Amino acid sequence: MLSVPKIRNLLHAQGRMPIYMDIHEIPGVTPEAVAKAHVEDMRVQQKYGVAYHKYWVNQRKGRVYCLCEAPSAEAADAVHREAHGLRAERIMEVSPEIAEAFMGDAVVNEVGAAMLPTREGHDPGTRTIMFTDIVGSTDMTQRLGDEASFALVSVHDAIVRSAVWANSGREVKHTGDGIMASFASAACAVRCAMTAVQEAAAHRSDPHPPLRLRVGIAAGEPIEHANDLFGTTVQLASRLCAHAEPQQILVSNAVAELCAGKMLPIREVGALMLKGFNQPVQAHAVHIA
Repeated sequence: MLSVPKIRNLLHAQGRMPIYMDIHEIPGVTPEAVAKAHVEDMRVQQKYGVAYHKYWVNQRKGRVYCLCEAPSAEAADAVHREAHGLRAERIMEVSPEIAEAFMGDAVVNEVGAAMLPTREGHDPGTRTIMFTDIVGSTDMTQRLGDEASFALVSVHDAIVRSAVWANSGREVKHTGDGIMASFASAACAVRCAMTAVQEAAAHRSDPHPPLRLRVGIAAGEPIEHANDLFGTTVQLASRLCAHAEPQQILVSNAVAELCAGKMLPIREVGALMLKGFNQPVQAHAVHIA
């Protein structure tokens, strides 16, 4: 069996074509049906210069993800169209790191299926992770003192926690000058971030300046342990948060794709070099009025 990092290294070694992930919405899908479709993909993929490496089935949500190397998204789509007609709703180019973040720590069986843990209580669905950060929190403490600074942090906490609750999210932990939260829906995470940034900026507490936040959001399959979340998805959301400008929300390419059709003001900002990621990461910004 091949782990995700080994597949990533294989793609690096081949090194010529982009990596794509496609997303199928198929209510009532079964692993057996997807396995059969994957075999058909492999039968015709060489004709289009495509290599489908693995797939993942979320049977509960009726969703299928496929990871491939292809000369273009159109070529990847052509394989599905000819092989079985089950075309993807979305096809997005991803870096190896993002592919790993989205698929998680999985191994691949003999037919190309990503095998996920099935331990009790584990939710195999994707998660969207959000980090908030108070801009200039250290300087704020030095200028205002511990008590006044703590009061403003408490305001941030109340605003963010209210927005997380209103958007069906879950607070994972407090980071000292921010909050990490998890969502089942990427769109809910983006709406939560927009509300938090706007309400924090609108807060007035004379003589103190308004709170300014930065936010990072990424989607994938993090590792769950002891009510906390770990892995590349979490690291990506944290790095996007750290890279964001004051009053800016940066989201990963996967989040932008999952929000397609949700009428959210998401705009592409291009490739960013983030600490800990070997390749540039495609990012998007959420416009805040």
